[in-house]
Amino acid sequence: MAATGAMLTYEVIARYFFVKPTIWAAELSQLCLIWGCFLALPHLLVLRRHITVNAVTNLLPEGAQKLCAAFALVAVIVFSSIVAIYGWHIFYESFSRGRTTGSLLNLPVWIAELSVPVGFGMLALQGLVELIRLPGAGTTSLGATHE
Repeated sequence: MAATGAMLTYEVIARYFFVKPTIWAAELSQLCLIWGCFLALPHLLVLRRHITVNAVTNLLPEGAQKLCAAFALVAVIVFSSIVAIYGWHIFYESFSRGRTTGSLLNLPVWIAELSVPVGFGMLALQGLVELIRLPGAGTTSLGATHE
């Protein structure tokens, strides 16, 4: 995220103060944001920072809360696995065909598309780890509580 901020700051200064825009800053900063967001998915699950609605589940006994958390983790694992598999097919097709962005920098499209299977694959694996840890965990919520 710091690299994105630095690139966009440089772009603004180059464009508005020196009237010499770059051909690389916007596209590379977008790649950093895309990769940063997808790589953050599993880390946020570890930190319990995904958005959850737990108004009803907080009223349940601890065993039922863990059951709800287990069901949610299974849903995360299944959904993430499906997205990772389809994302891999999209990445591989772009990689094998040599697709590019069509911008002035003309980067290969697969660089951005690879972030989807990597990020969601790691999220599925982290979901599996959290599911295994759940019976002994002290917390039952999968997200931050803001009540």
